[in-house]
Amino acid sequence: MCIGMTTSRLNELVCFAIYSAANSTSQAYRQVLAPWNLTYPQFLVLVVLSDGDRTVSALGHELGLDSGTVSPLVARLEARGLVRRERRESDERVVTVALTTEGRSTHRAVADAVGCLGPAFVEASSDLPELLRQLHEVTHNMRQLTTALRGGVTLADRPRTPSHKRRK
Repeated sequence: MCIGMTTSRLNELVCFAIYSAANSTSQAYRQVLAPWNLTYPQFLVLVVLSDGDRTVSALGHELGLDSGTVSPLVARLEARGLVRRERRESDERVVTVALTTEGRSTHRAVADAVGCLGPAFVEASSDLPELLRQLHEVTHNMRQLTTALRGGVTLADRPRTPSHKRRK
């Protein structure tokens, strides 16, 4: 039995609660990011690159996106002067992406602005680190399940181990 699938009421489905929270969060970020004409995925690229340069493949891996999605994202940010791409001399197939001075400045300004969204997360959970841990676990589990399903494994073939037994 799938969690949350014993009912036909949307407000009792785990999948709908996650979808609804993600959708509402995206809408809030869209409003906050509008003055910089940034999309949420572009903002995430700036966040990742604020910690240092990344290859396009590493950036995609960190964001959970394929290269067909990351490359156009990076190209649009480069066209705006927020990032620069450079091919490695040792291996021209590898492209490194870094924030420009304008990109760092934009990241700082945007980071300050998105701070206004923090209270919505804190009010939703008195234990924000635990909420983050749970959401990361859901993401990890769903990615594993998706990979298994792509490989031809059916849900009936998949062993079920309650998450409380997997934790250490």
